[in-house]
Amino acid sequence: MPKPIPIQLHPPPAPRKGRGAVSNLQHRFSQDEREAFDDGWAAPNTSSLIAASADPTGAEAVFEDELGDDEAISLATEVRLEDCKSALCANDSPDLPFERSLNPYRGCEHGCIYCFARPTHSYLGLSPGLDFETRLIAKRNIAAVLRRELAAPSYRPGGLVIGAATDCYQPIERQLRLTRAVIEVLAEARQPFSIITKSSAVERDLDLIAPLAARGLAAVYVTITTLDAQLARKLEPRAASPARRLRTLRTLADAGVPTGVSVAPQIPFINTDMEQVLAAAHAVGARHAFYTVLRLPWEVAPLFEEWLAAHYPDRAERVMARVREMRGGRVYDARFGARMKGEGTWADLLGQRFARACARLGMNRAREGLRMDLFRPPALNGQQALF
Repeated sequence: MPKPIPIQLHPPPAPRKGRGAVSNLQHRFSQDEREAFDDGWAAPNTSSLIAASADPTGAEAVFEDELGDDEAISLATEVRLEDCKSALCANDSPDLPFERSLNPYRGCEHGCIYCFARPTHSYLGLSPGLDFETRLIAKRNIAAVLRRELAAPSYRPGGLVIGAATDCYQPIERQLRLTRAVIEVLAEARQPFSIITKSSAVERDLDLIAPLAARGLAAVYVTITTLDAQLARKLEPRAASPARRLRTLRTLADAGVPTGVSVAPQIPFINTDMEQVLAAAHAVGARHAFYTVLRLPWEVAPLFEEWLAAHYPDRAERVMARVREMRGGRVYDARFGARMKGEGTWADLLGQRFARACARLGMNRAREGLRMDLFRPPALNGQQALF
């Protein structure tokens, strides 16, 4: 399969304000090589753009008037609505602790440069680079499809994670409310679930989540990669700030929701404050934690290397050398067991640091499993479904 080829820009790619990827890297199925150039027609026809997604009054919004005029227009977010055929995705990976996942959106405006889901945009004929964070797809019928799947006679409840691939509370959720519609169906069925997010928008749905949590049916994890706001802005440009995510954890914990923190991914020589993140999260109520190391499948590797060259050129070689060290000389190792934690001295030391920090804080001491025994099939066409 051909190696992904970055679009050659002149001058070389530079960071774009409010976006994670530096370029619109060609996807791995592309048969043509493209080269971007300036022909003098810089301003696109904005009438072809779907309305930008961010709520300009929201705490996480990236205001387009902070960008240059041309840049704000060229990087506007487009949202396409689609009808999905299935809502639940079965998990057969032995290193993931859940049976099913659900993602209301394809692509993610948060723009996290390290996102392992970026290559999925290749299947749409889109770039895993800027397209992944600017050309989004919303599964407008996902709640109805979920209802049908939960009501099927063959369905059996199991561990479910919402937002495992793309953030279910990314900015477009404020308007589309697909995640909220999904939670309403899950609440009716008493199907337990966990949410993982970088967004404060999860607080909007506390009226649904808190009562479910009280019955052992819901938990929320918030990802905090670093407490360094400047670094977070480069890594995750349209996600909530680290301080805002900590406030969200406190709000969730105060509402009685079981909360945890994801300190993933750990990137050599980039985010080095894992212990401080764990301590800060514990102080606001998080009682569970997990981590992974940087994963660079398919096009994520060249995208991440472009990002390093743009933001940390002095560290780029050291970072990638350490990545290869924990991946057996490669940039990525997809083997179960190795892909999440890596191998070698650095990976082992990282695991020890995490374990010691959690032990010192009293995190991960007890994990109450979510209840599966309360499940009941949701109503179909106004009538309760039966097994």
